[in-house]
Amino acid sequence: MSELSERAVATRVPSLADEKLKVLSRRDPVTVRPGTTLADCVAAIQRSGTGDSVFVTSPDGRLAGVLTERDIFGRLVDPGADVDLGRPVETLMTTQPHTLHLDQSVRDAIDLMQTGRYRNIPIVDGEGLLVGVVRPQDVLKYLAEAFPEELLNLPPRPHQQMEQPEGG
Repeated sequence: MSELSERAVATRVPSLADEKLKVLSRRDPVTVRPGTTLADCVAAIQRSGTGDSVFVTSPDGRLAGVLTERDIFGRLVDPGADVDLGRPVETLMTTQPHTLHLDQSVRDAIDLMQTGRYRNIPIVDGEGLLVGVVRPQDVLKYLAEAFPEELLNLPPRPHQQMEQPEGG
């Protein structure tokens, strides 16, 4: 077992965060076309089972906007709000969402998730075509995979100190 101190881990994390987003495993975004009803957007989110947003793309794949569960449910709890799920997605989506490119760093994604409170960040290419989405889980998985032995060998409660080995 390699003994990796907290200091050694702390020195490795910054270099990991400076890697390009290309190193992350990314999920395919859940996409809908302009004109899709809010009800159909909610159904698409439910079917995906992995996301909480849909990305609105033009027929050629350019990102037009993002609709999140928060956008929808924020309206539902707003007193006096007109909650017509038959309305088109454009009436509620965020236009010109923050995006990242594959040549930007993991740190850029982390910063955007922290400062903007974004859970799903669309990844676009130079022409604005949607090529993926990065979620906090993708970043955490990438960082955890960099320290497999250390994570697997953690005690059930990291603060716990065993006085003697467990077992017979």
